[in-house]
Amino acid sequence: MALSVVTCDLTHLALDAIVNAANPALLGGGGVDGAIHRAAGPALLEACRGLPQVAPGVRCPTGEARITSGFLLPARYVIHTVGPVWKGGHHGEAELLAQCYRSSISLAARHEVHSIGFPAISCGVYGYPPEQAARVAVASLRNVLPAHPAMDVQLCCFDERMAAIWREAL
Repeated sequence: MALSVVTCDLTHLALDAIVNAANPALLGGGGVDGAIHRAAGPALLEACRGLPQVAPGVRCPTGEARITSGFLLPARYVIHTVGPVWKGGHHGEAELLAQCYRSSISLAARHEVHSIGFPAISCGVYGYPPEQAARVAVASLRNVLPAHPAMDVQLCCFDERMAAIWREAL
């Protein structure tokens, strides 16, 4: 099991999979989600549209994960997960965020993924405080990764400020 922090553009990583911090509709958005959709090309949006809705406008509930091809990305797969919106920390946000990491790793393992890159899920427009999110992410990954000793996990931060937060948590 390898768990590391890297400062990079997630869409440039040549890994088996990258994780998309998506919205429940899986139809693109801003931040990481928008960047992944732009880099993967229009086929990613079509693949997401093809995933079944579990409720009107919801293809992936918060804490769950779905998988598509990576299309034009160097990654073979995109694992889409929906993080919680920060509401002050007393509405189950930590458990939902931890579930995003567990669900993504579980789905990755079922597709024989050996290398995966995660963004800072929920730390953008969803408002999760990065210091708290990093602790939840690292703890969740440390709990689940012993069952997947061959999996290489990279926690991808877009800038050095965020990377320092994640390194501290690691």
